Amino acid sequence: MAGGFYALIAVLFGLATGFVGRGKGMSFWIWFVVGAVLPLLGLVAVIMARNENTEPERRCPRCGRVQKIHVQVCTGCGLDMDLPEVEDVRPGPAYR
Repeated sequence: MAGGFYALIAVLFGLATGFVGRGKGMSFWIWFVVGAVLPLLGLVAVIMARNENTEPERRCPRCGRVQKIHVQVCTGCGLDMDLPEVEDVRPGPAYR
């Protein structure tokens, strides 16, 4: 009886955590697992996590791949990027 109750709570917290994570532009399934394994802590963590949809972006000067501004090494070509000039920064997807 107690195990079934915990499983129901874990699934419900997993769903809530997954949907909040997906709303912030992150993986639903990763946050679902975090929320199911750590029910209350997972939900608090995803609420406090940054919103990937509002993070400013920039283009890699070498390969042109769009990266979040906090990414230091380009995932396309491996270039170690410095902070961009203000005019090279574009708003995140939520603001376009």
